[in-house]
Amino acid sequence: MGGDKTKKEGKTTNLRSFSKSLTEKHIRWLLLIGISVLITLLLFPNLLVPVHTYKVGDIAERDIKSPKDFLIKDEAATAEKRQEAARSVLMVYDFDDSLIAYLRNGINNAFQPLRALLDQRLPKQPGKVPSGTANKQVGPNISVHDQIWEQKGTFEKILGIEVSEETYTVLEKNKFSRTVENSIVKLLQGVLHVGVTAEGGFRGAQNKGITLRRIGSKVEITVEDVKRFYSLDQAREVIKTTASVDLKRFSYPLRSVLIDLSQRLLQPNITLNKNETEERKQVAIEEVNEVFSQIKKGEMLLREGERVQPSHVLKLEALRSEVSQQHLLSTVFGLVLLLGVVLRVLFVTHLKGEKRLFKTNKDLLFLCVMLAGSFLLSDIFVSLAEAVRQNIAYSIHGTSLFYAAPVAAGAMIVCLFMGMEVAVPFALVMAFFAAFLFENRFEFFSYFLLNGLMGAYWTRSCKERGVLIKAGLKVGLINVVIISALDMYQGSFFTFKLPQDWLFGFLGGVASGIITTGITPLLEMAFDYTTDIKLLELANLDRPVLRKLMLETPGTYHHSVIVGNMVEAAADSIGANPLLAKVIGYYHDIGKVSKPLYFIENQMGAENRHDKLAPSMSSLILIAHVKDGVEMAKKYKLGQAITDAIQQHHGTSLISFFYEKAKKMKGEDAVTIDDFRYTGPKPQTKEAALVLLADVVEAASRSLENPTPARIKGMLQKMVNKVFLDGQLDDCELTLKDLHEIAKSFNKTLNGIYHHRVEYPGIQSGGGKRQNGDSDRQQAKPVPDKRGEHKEEDGEYLKRLGMS
Repeated sequence: MGGDKTKKEGKTTNLRSFSKSLTEKHIRWLLLIGISVLITLLLFPNLLVPVHTYKVGDIAERDIKSPKDFLIKDEAATAEKRQEAARSVLMVYDFDDSLIAYLRNGINNAFQPLRALLDQRLPKQPGKVPSGTANKQVGPNISVHDQIWEQKGTFEKILGIEVSEETYTVLEKNKFSRTVENSIVKLLQGVLHVGVTAEGGFRGAQNKGITLRRIGSKVEITVEDVKRFYSLDQAREVIKTTASVDLKRFSYPLRSVLIDLSQRLLQPNITLNKNETEERKQVAIEEVNEVFSQIKKGEMLLREGERVQPSHVLKLEALRSEVSQQHLLSTVFGLVLLLGVVLRVLFVTHLKGEKRLFKTNKDLLFLCVMLAGSFLLSDIFVSLAEAVRQNIAYSIHGTSLFYAAPVAAGAMIVCLFMGMEVAVPFALVMAFFAAFLFENRFEFFSYFLLNGLMGAYWTRSCKERGVLIKAGLKVGLINVVIISALDMYQGSFFTFKLPQDWLFGFLGGVASGIITTGITPLLEMAFDYTTDIKLLELANLDRPVLRKLMLETPGTYHHSVIVGNMVEAAADSIGANPLLAKVIGYYHDIGKVSKPLYFIENQMGAENRHDKLAPSMSSLILIAHVKDGVEMAKKYKLGQAITDAIQQHHGTSLISFFYEKAKKMKGEDAVTIDDFRYTGPKPQTKEAALVLLADVVEAASRSLENPTPARIKGMLQKMVNKVFLDGQLDDCELTLKDLHEIAKSFNKTLNGIYHHRVEYPGIQSGGGKRQNGDSDRQQAKPVPDKRGEHKEEDGEYLKRLGMS
């Protein structure tokens, strides 16, 4: 049973150890992935809130904005463009250039046989007549006149028109001569050569022209002036006019016959090719690309309370198609991966080595919260800016309002809590993220990066809250300079947009200072951080805990004030935080308030209570003041930095006085050295290490009987070397050069405290220092009460001062 119990306990211990190592190993990756996903969700809110399906006539339940730029098919514009393309196609007309030859042959075929009859040139074969006589047998008793009239039907058939008897008589009278034939051909040729169309043949083509295609050669030409062609009526009038001029030599009856035959034989030689025209229009329509309208990111697609119109439905359908699940997931995954890579690279290259800043994951959590908060604030600002721009009565350029975004506030807050080392990469990341919100434009990335860096720079050594407002004003001014440079680069410096940009840029800087001032105390409480502003408040000696220390443990209070002054001067020489070091010095021994008389500096010559205690018990009392100090620090909410320093201000150093006393009483083998060591941990920061060194040195300086500069220097070297060799400084960032600078600073401060004084007449010097050594580490030797030697003299002085 005992073995099973041991195995279970071993398994439980291993499980806890695995769980702890797993958490420590993966917590930063979880924070990294979490902040990347959160920012992506802020960029793509439709992942959480899908696009609502609306029908025409529905009332919109909420505003719907476009989360990205996309194109929407414009059916009406596409149809209009296609109609325009069809209208732009010229109508195709065929030009029959063979019609003249056809009419000439027909006229010749009709006139030639009759002319032959009149000339008595009949065929020699009996029973045969020339071509065009319809193969009728001609007998010897039939006259030429009769034969000609018998051929009238054939004549009309060949010409394709009916000929009146009067006209036929005139032609017979003129023997169907070649001159008459040529005159008809010439009249027809005169108008057909120009071109003749049927009535209304060019309807719809008068203003844009036609495509004229010769049937024989297939050669095409574009004719813009279609008025040059004749209609049938115009051509007939031209024939009549031409005949009146050119055929004056003929008798009026013959001229009238020629005009009548020409007008009746006339046919259009320009005709519309409807099939070819339609084919060309169809080709033109097919070549027209679809028309798309661009929807910009952030554009309002549908407002809350608005009745849904067909145009709204079209936009929403296009948006739903654009942000299809597959496409959206691909985009989101790519953005999460990009943001994660950016954060990881900056962490590895800029923040991973800062052990002082990232000893716990709380700091990374704070940075993630600041990133998410700053991004959310920027996202809200974009929405507000869009609403203001649409509803304000004045005309404001869309990008001008973006300059008022208080993105710099994030870097300023981070600098307050973590310093410039972290604020610089934070400003870079924040500018990178903010650029996604502000239309992915490089000028906004540059703008937010520069004002974030300068905002952090101007808050790096903030000692009072007014500095934050001044920093905001400075950021506003630097924003004006950056905006001027960007506008000059973009060519919009001499436009009305520039004053707007200046105004909103300055307001953005002021807003950053105000937001930083307001939110800093909340973050201090939420993350238990300690800023220089809070340190200044804690450095006030009227604080309740310090007043309690002064009233109940005056010796410890005096010791703490001296330690605070020593570390403040030394911290400045090694690049530590002087204010933090001083405040730690003030509070490092507040745990002694619970048992003040067990510490030599508070006994004031009274009986030493450790004389009646075992060394182990005395050691426990001394060790307990560290634990009591930590509890008081938490009670009075002094902050994590001061609480940690109180716990670390003795490290794991040995309480040597009681350890040696225990060895003398019980023997060396019966005493465990770890029972006489402080529980630690060792100092983790420069400030905590400074307090440890100052505590040791100040306590040792009290044991100097004649604190000359040489003795102080020797004591310093001895105590600092002792602490160093004991390994108490192994976990902090102090170097040997830092220790040298610390010793120099301590030496200067202690020489100032123990400087040579002029002996006033009638006052004897006190006889030397008590040999009490380190008040926390050993019991003081009994000091004889010599006040009786000068009792009478002292009483005299007291009477003079009015105290007796």
